Amino acid sequence: MSRKGIKDQSWFFYIVRCRDDSLYSGIAIDLEDRLREHNKGTEAKYTSVRRPVTLVYCERYDNVSKARKREEQIKGWSKIKKERLIGGFPRLRSE
Repeated sequence: MSRKGIKDQSWFFYIVRCRDDSLYSGIAIDLEDRLREHNKGTEAKYTSVRRPVTLVYCERYDNVSKARKREEQIKGWSKIKKERLIGGFPRLRSE
């Protein structure tokens, strides 16, 4: 796939809760695949030692730039502010 194709498809900003109750934020095209990879320990070093992780929040964007901008914004927030954001997110049926 061309770079333009990757830039123009849907992207997700997501937050997962780790086993130690810490939060990790990231972006991905295929959110389900990314979560599987985090739980295998093959993604971010941070989550690889804090497995399992559970998706607690996500937003969909129409390009990588918008998703990355949101990721940078929220990574600068305190945990309390992130928890407030997560608190307004609908629970997943599997929980």
